Formats: sequence, C-alpha cells, structure tokens
Amino acid sequence: MTPTLVTTWFGAFLIEGETVVRAVPSPLDPEALGDRAQRRRAGGLTPEEDTLLGERGSAEWVTRDRRVAERGVRFDPTAEEAIDPSGSGIDGTLQRRLLLLEAERALEVEWDPSIHVQEAVRAAADLDRVRNLIGERLGTWVSRDRPDVDPGDHDRAAREAMTPVDASTLGPRDPSLAEARRKLAELFRAVEGTRFALTHAIEVTSPGSAPNVASLLGPELSARMIAQAGGLDRLARLPSSTVQVLGAERAFFEHLRGRAPPPRHGLLFLHPAIQSAPKSERGKLARALAGKVSIAARLDVGRAPIHPELAQAFDARRGALKARRGAPRTARKDRRSGLPLDRAARDR
Repeated sequence: MTPTLVTTWFGAFLIEGETVVRAVPSPLDPEALGDRAQRRRAGGLTPEEDTLLGERGSAEWVTRDRRVAERGVRFDPTAEEAIDPSGSGIDGTLQRRLLLLEAERALEVEWDPSIHVQEAVRAAADLDRVRNLIGERLGTWVSRDRPDVDPGDHDRAAREAMTPVDASTLGPRDPSLAEARRKLAELFRAVEGTRFALTHAIEVTSPGSAPNVASLLGPELSARMIAQAGGLDRLARLPSSTVQVLGAERAFFEHLRGRAPPPRHGLLFLHPAIQSAPKSERGKLARALAGKVSIAARLDVGRAPIHPELAQAFDARRGALKARRGAPRTARKDRRSGLPLDRAARDR
C-alpha cells in the first residue's frame, strides 16, 4: 500500500492503511498552531511537512493536499486523510481555542478603520433628510400666523418659533401648542448641531484614512465616495468607469431600461471643478477625475504618501479643456477624400 502524507492542525503524519508510520507533531501552544494555519492558508508548508518531505527520498507517497502535491508528492483525491487527535492524547478543546484565535486574527486583518467615517457619512445623510422634513413642517406652521415668513426659510421659522408668545405677538394662543412648536424648533436646531458635528468629524478624520483621495476630492466628498463604494478597499478595486457614476445608480438603471441617456457623473458632480464647468465638459472632467480617484484609492490601500501629481494631472486636463473652449472648431474630414464631411457628401 502506498504511504499517504496527511497534514492536520496538530502535525504531519505518514500513514499506511490505519497504521501511523511516522508522526511529526506540532507544538501545542496556540501561537505556534496559529502560525502553521496561516502558512497553510498562504499555500506554504509547515515545518512538520518539511521534515517529512526531507525524509522521503525517492519513495512514492500520495496526498490529498494540493500544497504538498506541488512539491512532488502524487495527488490522490481518494487518499485517506483522517486522524483522530484524541488518539495522540491531545486536548479536545485546543482546536476550539485555535479557531477562536484565528477568527480574531482574521477580523483584525480585515478590519477597515474607515468604517466609522462611512457610518458618519450615512448618519449625516440621514440627518439631512430629517432636518429638511422638520424644517418644512416648522416653516409651514410658523407661516400660518406670520405670513411674512417664507416657509422655505427654515432658520427664520425656527427663530420665530422659539420667540416667546405674548399678547402683542402672533402665535398659538394655547400655551401647550406654543411650547410644542418651540420644542419642534429646538429639535430642528439640535439636528443642525449634530449634522455640523458629524461634518466636522468627517473633515478631520477622512484625510487620515484616505489622504490621496481626500487631497483630490476634499474630505467630505471623499468620505461620501468611500461610503457609496462600500469601503476604501472596494473603491480601489472598482474600474474608473464605475467610480465615475457612483451615486447615479438609479439613473444608470433607467438608462439600461432605455428610459434615459447614460449618466455622465454621480457624486463627482459635487466636486467644484465639475459643478462649475459648462455642461458639455462635465462628462470629460468626471471621467478624468474618476481615473485619478481610482489611482488614489489604490495608493491609500497601500498606505502610500500623498501623490500631488494626481491633482496636478487633473488640473492640467481641466486647463486643456478650458483652453479649447474658446478655440474655433475644426471641421471633421472624410477619411477617404480628406475633404470636409459636408463637401464630401455633395461630391458623392
């Protein structure tokens, strides 16, 4: 019977049938076991496997482990690979402790500290909706007895609602209603204050977690882009064409249904350079900026320092489009004749 090389979490073994011919057990402390588990996941060999393979010589062995098969051992998916750890006197709870330790390590490696910035961005977006909802209701209520107050001027409506009501002023005559309206105005102010605190925290924190993206887009827009993408790692994996339309998912699906033209930009429209550009140039600027954002995100994932040449390249593209804006347009020519298209069509 051909010997089988079997690797387990507690060592490497050479077996023939049900007989263990050679055993190289692993150290039974969690740190050593965790190190060997990481080596196996990375496709490497453990010290115990190296020891057995060094003793093989020209003997023919089989294995079910493709890692070991790549080192010259014949791969056999039907080979036996079951060894009971209790037969070696190993504590049955040790494997559980090892798995918990590996889970903690995996969580630590995969943890993305920018998740807190993403949650702050989502909270700020939620508060924007809440603030607008409360402000609209407050503006409508105050304008009932103050026609000079624009219902859309939420700040003034809040000030008027917080003004004490007496006989000389208009307002709810019932003290309980006046107090309720004042509480609503206080809630509006509290939402505003919390929204400001979230924005300030985003502006302070975002450059630290994604410095290159923040240098291109600014702290708040960079945080919104990362949150929309689902994290900095995912933003770094997205192609620039997807980065360009992040935030315009609804318009994109409307385009797929044939109901709308393709979107030229999503959240990137909030960048001052794109927002202030003529409509005909916004798509080109968004495409150029999306390419730089993709590169910046990959640099940030790799913990690279700020590369100012990304912003410089985008500014150069913006300047080129601006310079072309006043230049006379050149008539397009026919490829075969070299004549302007309108003249080539007449000659045909």
